[in-house]
Amino acid sequence: MANRDTVLEALGGVLEPTLGKTLAELGLIRDIVVREASVSLTAALHPDSMEQTGRLEREMAAALSEIGVKEPHFRFRTMTDHETAEIAKKLQQPATAAEERPPAQAAPIKGHGAGLEANSLLHPDSGVEFIAIASGKGGVGKSTVTVNLAAALARRGKKVGLIDADIYGFSVPDMMGIEDRPEQVGDKIVPVERYGVKVISMGFFVQDNSPIVWRGPMLGKMLRNFFAEIEWGELDYLLLDLPPGTGDVALDVHQMIPQSKEIIVTTPHATAAFVAARAGAMAIKTNHEILGVVENMAYYECSGCGKRDYVFGRGGGGKLAETLHTDLLAQFPLGAPDNHPSEPDFSPSVYKADTATGQAYLALADEVIRRCGK
Repeated sequence: MANRDTVLEALGGVLEPTLGKTLAELGLIRDIVVREASVSLTAALHPDSMEQTGRLEREMAAALSEIGVKEPHFRFRTMTDHETAEIAKKLQQPATAAEERPPAQAAPIKGHGAGLEANSLLHPDSGVEFIAIASGKGGVGKSTVTVNLAAALARRGKKVGLIDADIYGFSVPDMMGIEDRPEQVGDKIVPVERYGVKVISMGFFVQDNSPIVWRGPMLGKMLRNFFAEIEWGELDYLLLDLPPGTGDVALDVHQMIPQSKEIIVTTPHATAAFVAARAGAMAIKTNHEILGVVENMAYYECSGCGKRDYVFGRGGGGKLAETLHTDLLAQFPLGAPDNHPSEPDFSPSVYKADTATGQAYLALADEVIRRCGK
């Protein structure tokens, strides 16, 4: 059966028409999803190559047929400015440069709870912006906000990682339509990439949706492993989908990453906002910067007439922002993406960039980028 590696190997001879290097070599094959004999993927192309997508599609389909893939689905898009800059660096870099550079880390970190100071990702000078997405209670759409903000940041050309830190209530892989599992390379685990986001979750390591029955110390050890034993590569942003409330995992995150920032998610309901204030108060007490508040399920908009009904009340997000002395960053409607399982890049919860809600998430990403100065 095909997997991510065999797909990349099969496509290893397909050239990017303008750049003269293979798509795989340039890292321009993205969002690979394998379902039985069907494969879907995205290819990022130089603007001058977009006219040749028909030929590329035929060439890629022929290559994948060699490994038994009979129903490939391809999506082609223009390279982002960030990708263009990265490719330019690769094309200018001597072939032996990687061999001449000393490794950033002499040996991989092993074992549970390894010293975090040895992990460059967590070092204050790593350049990675850590953003924890928190809520006071479950059911407010915190994970929905997390996966869509991550996808929006990636669409803006940022290098994004996402840790599903809700160890008990992991949901990110399902929400993003991820069916692959991480692969181990040497002593490191390579996260799954989806929508340009590198994802790691407890959901990858349990069978049949089994419950996790752990006490606090075990949760902290797993969270440390998510930092120490994952091959994240270079990142601009690492988002953490925290469990609701102010429990062990949230406390561990605040202690492990003192430089992390936080976004608080609530609904407009007064009680939800009241409970969410506790999560915000925890961030303030541990000297973590709150980027702002996101109000989810702010209203329901009739698809026929456009009338808005405020089914969960009004004002909760604004009141919470006022309480925490921060800003209301966004208000998202009650709803779900109009995605169909037959689509090659299907996911139950990630909005397409060209939808109204997708555009609203891009606006949120822009505001986060501005506030982080990255």
